[in-house]
Amino acid sequence: MSFERIMGLEVINDDEYQKYRENMIPILQLFGGSFGFDFKVSEVLKSKTDDAINRVFTLDFPSKESMEEFFTNPDYLVVKDKYFMHSVKSVTTISMHEKNT
Repeated sequence: MSFERIMGLEVINDDEYQKYRENMIPILQLFGGSFGFDFKVSEVLKSKTDDAINRVFTLDFPSKESMEEFFTNPDYLVVKDKYFMHSVKSVTTISMHEKNT
């Protein structure tokens, strides 16, 4: 079993968001996490939120606990504050679930 989180974002600054990705991936990997899919979206045909979405991706973790540890890790939170908060306008959690690997 593993754990997958499917996310939608409205990225408003591609350069800063890329810096966020570059700086968070090594931390993500420490928790066994990785990106499964990653899409830039040009048109959303149906959504359950009023927030705009122009980026959709999946994050894979060995467990829900490792995902929670990653998102509360102090080093990750520094990177998030430095790059993510200024490059992303909205965050939509599309789904979180256990999956058979």
